[in-house]
Amino acid sequence: MCLDPNASTKAQKGFAVDSEPQLERGLSFTDAMSLVVGIVIGTGVFLKAAVMAQAVRTPFLVLAAWVCAGVLSLAGALVYAELGALLPQAGGEYVYLRESYGDALAFLFGWMRMTVASTGTIASLAVGFSTFLSALIPFNTIWTQRSFVWFGQAISWQFGKQQALAVALILFISAINSVGVSVGGRIQSLVTGVKLFGIVVIVGGVFLFSHGLHFSNLVASKDAPQWWFGISSFGTAMLAALWAYDGWNQMPMVAGEVQQPERNVPRALIGGMVIMIFLYTIVNLAYFLVLPVREIATSSSTLYRDAVPVAAKAAQTFLGTLGGRLVSIIFLVSTLGSLQGSVLTCARVPYAMAKDGLFFSPFGVLSKSAHTPVFSIAMQAIWASVLALSGTFDQLTDYTIFSSWIFYALVTSSVFVLRRKMPNVVRPYRTLGYPFMPIVFIGVACWLTWNTLQTRPLESLTGIIIIAMGLPLYLYFRRIRRRDKRFR
Repeated sequence: MCLDPNASTKAQKGFAVDSEPQLERGLSFTDAMSLVVGIVIGTGVFLKAAVMAQAVRTPFLVLAAWVCAGVLSLAGALVYAELGALLPQAGGEYVYLRESYGDALAFLFGWMRMTVASTGTIASLAVGFSTFLSALIPFNTIWTQRSFVWFGQAISWQFGKQQALAVALILFISAINSVGVSVGGRIQSLVTGVKLFGIVVIVGGVFLFSHGLHFSNLVASKDAPQWWFGISSFGTAMLAALWAYDGWNQMPMVAGEVQQPERNVPRALIGGMVIMIFLYTIVNLAYFLVLPVREIATSSSTLYRDAVPVAAKAAQTFLGTLGGRLVSIIFLVSTLGSLQGSVLTCARVPYAMAKDGLFFSPFGVLSKSAHTPVFSIAMQAIWASVLALSGTFDQLTDYTIFSSWIFYALVTSSVFVLRRKMPNVVRPYRTLGYPFMPIVFIGVACWLTWNTLQTRPLESLTGIIIIAMGLPLYLYFRRIRRRDKRFR
């Protein structure tokens, strides 16, 4: 189904129908919600309880941090739901910023997403998948290794079988998503269902088959920080949880391909985030019922440590040594689902920019058979592969934390701007709790931006430089667009 609903009517009346392929609304409500849930559930729910327990050392505060971070993410999703229903176009946040603040700010957001945020995330997920797989099937052969300094940081670069697999996975997933958005949507729904089943297995196994549930584990530790000294520690725990909730904002990027977007975009965003809050809370409750706080705090909180992740320790309480292998398989499926969703959604940002005349025109061309932005997907895959091979994607994504939260605040503030600029436009959905919820989200986003600037000044400055590098390119495309309009 094409975006031009009047195409058949035009043909019947004898008018010429534009033969240029259009985006197809091939994503159902289930597909859209699967994108929200599937992208959000990465590795955080299996890892971040450790760093959160280290920060607050109290089960109740860890669970409270998960709930608070979830409610904050839901506040953002409520705003995006209104924006997505109002402007159901490809590009998501890029479109909201364009309509609210103009082309320049929207372009800089898209530049940041293309060069670092989206492609760096894709690279990180692909490398994470190959790392998990190597724990099950050893293939750690390194063909070459080098060390160098980049932006004042020591970088250890290597190329081996793991890196080759990461690149192959990026190219394979990208090829699948070039076939058609409905195919990508069905795969996303399938993978999301499998990863949810894996989480249910862990939680159900803990509650039904673990060797005794210790409700005494929920009692606060004697060395837990007092509340008046623990605000900073609670903030640290919340930041870890927010990282695990991240990704819900990507689904509106494909709003132009969602069926009945004015209805399904808000339902998918809100329903998906409610599911995530419940799921993350119940999973972490299961951890604390079978593991003492100290045991959780000493678990692995990253993909690249030798310590056992908290999810594996919980699974071992009812599966023994098989628990670690089960969690490794769930890791693989979870990472694959996030990668699939990111590849599908993120390529729509450069597509939308190109359609506006603000990027290279091939990015705005759709495949005549699949109705997908094949060139945009291909270029995204190539640059993500370069980042995966470079080994610098973690550093690059760290540099955009500061700028990402700036854009989160700006996009959320768009709801106020657009209500003023478009007061008479019908809004299929209005933000629940307006204006309180948007204000809370913007306030926290500003605080996180300021906190990042204070604690990580080098990364923040580098993030600003990366964004500023897009300004000359924006000025170039703006001049080209004006010239083209003049000669029409």
